[in-house]
Amino acid sequence: MSFLELGEVSKTYGQGAAEVVALHEISLTVERGSLVAVVGPSGSGKSTLLTIAGSLETPTSGEVFVGGQSLAKMSRNDKARLRRRAIGYVFQDFNLLAGLTAVENVALPLELDGTSARRAAKSAAAVLEDLGLADRAAHYPDQLSGGERQRVAIARAIVGERHLMLADEPSGALDSSNGDAVMRMIRTACKSGLAAVVVTHDPQLASRADRVVFLRDGRIVNLKVPPPTPEAILESGALR
Repeated sequence: MSFLELGEVSKTYGQGAAEVVALHEISLTVERGSLVAVVGPSGSGKSTLLTIAGSLETPTSGEVFVGGQSLAKMSRNDKARLRRRAIGYVFQDFNLLAGLTAVENVALPLELDGTSARRAAKSAAAVLEDLGLADRAAHYPDQLSGGERQRVAIARAIVGERHLMLADEPSGALDSSNGDAVMRMIRTACKSGLAAVVVTHDPQLASRADRVVFLRDGRIVNLKVPPPTPEAILESGALR
């Protein structure tokens, strides 16, 4: 069953001579339990696709459905509630709050949605333990390594009853070992029914998805099921 659906979604910035088409009639579905990798050169529209899918931006045209609900018919408050409850976002720079510990960062979306601080902390601690970070729960972001901060960001994206993860270059700042660990975490989350979309320049990560979507100049130029090998992705020129 599809949890995310984009129907002929386009996004344009500016007007006239300054107009830039970031996305052009993108149609994509992501089923529960599946992982879709989106690859393409810089400026191909990958990050814009994520922000629109996560209701952080509004498309110029087309429709987006999350969990069967049309984002166009939602109020701003409804979209914020959807993001808190159903969507987990992993940003390139992690976006962890420096003044909060790892467990407090992970618990924050639950608390913002009305969960008691005690219950939110318990849920956050359980996710951190699953990701091998139980001994780092009381540490602040600047006391954590890059790989640990990334795992905290992923924990925050999957805590509670999240159904969709949107990850922007989740392995971009990591070495190959930590990048593989991040991919395993995302795949494990998908096995529990999570739908995931990962934007990446890493052909190794992309090759481990269920589908690979190739973007160029805001258009889907190819879609591979099952995904190609890392070598085939590199040879295709999709990342250039």
